[in-house]
Amino acid sequence: MATPLSADAFARALRAEGVRVVEHDGWRTRNRNHMGPWGPVNGVMLHHTAGRDSVALCRNGMTGLPGPLCIGVIAKDGTVHLVGYGRTNHAGRGSRAAYEAVRKESAQPGGRPGPDAVDGNVHFYGFEIENLGNGRDPYPDAQLAAVERVATAVCRAHDWSSASVIGHKEWTIRKIDPSFSMAAMRTRVTRRLGGRPTPPAPPAHTPGGYEPFPGAAFFAAGRRSPLITAMGRRLAAEGCGRYAVGPGPQWSDADRASYAAWQRKLGHSGADADGIPGRASWDRLRVPRTA
Repeated sequence: MATPLSADAFARALRAEGVRVVEHDGWRTRNRNHMGPWGPVNGVMLHHTAGRDSVALCRNGMTGLPGPLCIGVIAKDGTVHLVGYGRTNHAGRGSRAAYEAVRKESAQPGGRPGPDAVDGNVHFYGFEIENLGNGRDPYPDAQLAAVERVATAVCRAHDWSSASVIGHKEWTIRKIDPSFSMAAMRTRVTRRLGGRPTPPAPPAHTPGGYEPFPGAAFFAAGRRSPLITAMGRRLAAEGCGRYAVGPGPQWSDADRASYAAWQRKLGHSGADADGIPGRASWDRLRVPRTA
């Protein structure tokens, strides 16, 4: 059992594991906690959406099932859309035997789940994976890699094993999701937990990948470069832009303030959030190549 991570610590854990994250407005405080406590938490529960373009639905919910319906939606391209944080309407009630297996980090019980006796919304981080769930809609490699990274990030943060990762279909007889092998996914998480986090491959739509770190000395007063404009656009996309006009190609106080906001978003403070790029924070910003 564990106390849930803070929203900021959770986001840092995802990014440290190489997850591409999109933060939707208000996700940190959007939850169903007024219905009862979230936690102690015991594991990660995976679902499929049984639909397409599901981010808004998972954020807002539907008639008879208010949102958010999960913490994050894992899109086909591997992007993870954060839509809520806390108790969410994803799991419902499920098997006591399955819950005990996760709590004790033992093998999942064989056969069909038992009677619905435990409220899973209390005890699990819930993630929806965009897929029709009909056995014909594929899970692209980038999407499965993101599922692996997300599950690993939460397990690593809590010092859990892959036995803490469960599918909705293993939780209750009422569900069939996700429509891939949970045993295979747990094997992937086990392998990843055995190593250090690694950054993801560049997304296919970014020709040439990302700009390498040019060194802190590059960011000197008066420096002009398309790289600075590209950096500023990425900072703005991350919600860290502090530009009255711009961003532009010349390094400025606004660039430094924006980069400091990015460093603070990553959890840095003091001298580590001085607005001068360092290699670790630069690599996590992922500035697209300018040439």
